[in-house]
Amino acid sequence: MKINKYISVIAVGTLLLAITSCSSYLDKDPENSVPEKNVDFTDVANMYQPVSGVYAKLRTGGMHWVIWPLSIIRDDDVWSGRVDDQAILNQFGGKTNDPTGYNYDNTFWGLNEMWNQYYGMIKVANAALESLNNYAENTTNSAVLTTNKSYQGEVRILRAYAYWRLTQAFGPVTILSSNSQTDLTRSTVKSVYNYILGDLQYAIDNCPKVRPNEMEHVGAATAYTAEALAAKIYLNEGDYAKVEDLTNDIINSNKFQLYPDFYELFKIPGKLCDESLLESQCTDFGLGSGDMVDADQWFVFQGPANDGDISGWGFIGLYKSFRDWAKDRGETVRYTTSFLEAGTTTPSGDVIRPLQNPTQTDCWNGKAYTPKNELTSGRTKYGSNNNIRILRYADVLLMNAEAKVRQSKNGDTPFNLVRARAKMPAINNVTVDQILDERRMELCCEWGERYNDLVRTGKAASVLGKYGWTEAKTYYPIPFDQLSDNPDLNKEPIDK
Repeated sequence: MKINKYISVIAVGTLLLAITSCSSYLDKDPENSVPEKNVDFTDVANMYQPVSGVYAKLRTGGMHWVIWPLSIIRDDDVWSGRVDDQAILNQFGGKTNDPTGYNYDNTFWGLNEMWNQYYGMIKVANAALESLNNYAENTTNSAVLTTNKSYQGEVRILRAYAYWRLTQAFGPVTILSSNSQTDLTRSTVKSVYNYILGDLQYAIDNCPKVRPNEMEHVGAATAYTAEALAAKIYLNEGDYAKVEDLTNDIINSNKFQLYPDFYELFKIPGKLCDESLLESQCTDFGLGSGDMVDADQWFVFQGPANDGDISGWGFIGLYKSFRDWAKDRGETVRYTTSFLEAGTTTPSGDVIRPLQNPTQTDCWNGKAYTPKNELTSGRTKYGSNNNIRILRYADVLLMNAEAKVRQSKNGDTPFNLVRARAKMPAINNVTVDQILDERRMELCCEWGERYNDLVRTGKAASVLGKYGWTEAKTYYPIPFDQLSDNPDLNKEPIDK
């Protein structure tokens, strides 16, 4: 099967990753210096291996479990879910009826982990680009050179993604253009955005214009993945004409469509469907035992405090106030999918026991739930064999709708496609506020979209201010260990 072909390549990439990657942000040595001594850059049959290593780093580093709460708990809808473990996470977001939230502590190990994992991903991407350049220098075959540029585009998309997440978390960060770079002075957010957009434009120009599930390496990033991520950057910058152009290109390709069953979208049947623009891929190879290619504890961390196979660490809670808001909107499909509530039985027949510990959440992230009847026989690990969804076509449609409305155009068509899938009635002459509400429901528990929307639209002060948020708390502080070890990070960010 094609997926096994791709996963086998990833497995090789993981082995290379073990040789080339390092967890320390301080290591200035080029990460690919060791394998370069042993690689035959004239053997283009192996040219995809450095690319697969970056995908492996996305899965093993970019999906580290602690990155997940840090990405999504700063809005008014989601909290860590527990007060008896990693309690410091409860200081980092808004707390219901409590004005003492957003109390960041830069000594928290998770902030340092997030910083190192994303920079580790960037360093692996930098090393992969060096390797791909070496392959390009050792051939004159035009077809191989075209493929090489496409592979470089994939790597640049993943590197851009890592920088995107870093800026969402920390704002101004270092542009590490080379693994041997010694000056680690941070750049302004605008400068980092420009760097990201440069990588994405390269990918738009050189990667295939197909869906990820149409790629030779099934699930790989494509030109459309790059366009979707670029649209998110331009949305933050308020360049709505550019957002419209990019999302129009994706929509008008007629390559993508919303997966018809929202409930199954996030489960095994929805893996790499025609809605997918980027996923972190996992597999158990259809075998009931043995090694898996998975994201370690990403799913398990979010599993409900439950009995049997459908259980995990009990983190990621959704506030009752948010669920009540969803009910008042008339949400049914998205309510059932997004909210995994204690004391209920899922449509798949899994019993979620009543809450045992009143200090913990009574509702977990349903989008991370894989039903027992969809697990490969013999597997019991929560979320086994499922992929992590990163970019979806629904987001593209909602960005397109917002971009149009902000330019005094009509955004009803893309907007109502999303609502129709959720069995919600159509709205005519949709407004920006209605689109933002739709994003809140459609994209809840997905990579901090709600928080980012509140910040970019200037609504964070009014919505989150009562919980302790201020503009000065837009970003997490630079981790203490990084500031201590890298004096350049204490300098004012510069424009590049």
